[in-house]
Amino acid sequence: MGQFFAKDYTGTPFVFLGPPHLAVIVILLLVNVSLVRMRDKPRARKAFRYGLATVLLVNELAWHVWNAAVGQWTLQTMLPLHLCSLLVWTTAAMLFTQNYPIYEFIYFMGIGGALQAVLTPDLGIYGFPHFRFFQTFISHGSIITAAVFMTVVEGLRPYWRSILRVFIAMNIYMVVVFGINVLLGSNYLFIMRPPDTPSLIDALGPWPWYLLSLQAIGLATCLVLYLPFALKDWRTARRVQAAA
Repeated sequence: MGQFFAKDYTGTPFVFLGPPHLAVIVILLLVNVSLVRMRDKPRARKAFRYGLATVLLVNELAWHVWNAAVGQWTLQTMLPLHLCSLLVWTTAAMLFTQNYPIYEFIYFMGIGGALQAVLTPDLGIYGFPHFRFFQTFISHGSIITAAVFMTVVEGLRPYWRSILRVFIAMNIYMVVVFGINVLLGSNYLFIMRPPDTPSLIDALGPWPWYLLSLQAIGLATCLVLYLPFALKDWRTARRVQAAA
């Protein structure tokens, strides 16, 4: 049990697309595919929303407790200002309230950001079955599942203007976080410098130009995520025109 929470984990390190990683991806896929069964079950839908929100919050609090216990909790690294940390709290709020503006944000930023974290997690030495392994995939997997659930089961959907609103909101948020970084000497959102560990950012050019590259990738991701709805609207318009 000591190794489960150990800071200096001596078990098997995380292996990209190793059996535990592949198992997580398959489980997440199966969970999201099965959500459609709840469409006609109002009580189950409400219980799922509240339960998933609770899992997100408890998992995030456990992450903070663990970091404090191993001496890694600092104002410069652990405030909920990185995108995925922000997404945990906003996703929980969306699940409790079914707030549409939050849904727009979670659909685009949540699926786009959390999916990348599931497919290419930065876990280092913390492989299965360390606490960090479970915490990472529970957090990001739940964010994706929440966005899919609100879309497939609760019937919400984004629109073209949703992309613009999310893009503007993210840029305003970046300006606020930049000010916080200056005050604290932190690097939230990695807008002051690239992360210390190797990442996709390393291939996007030097600071500050990689910030523009990240925005372009973010916008492209939003367009890809909107494509199913764009195609659906196009087909609907074609049917209406054919019937006229």
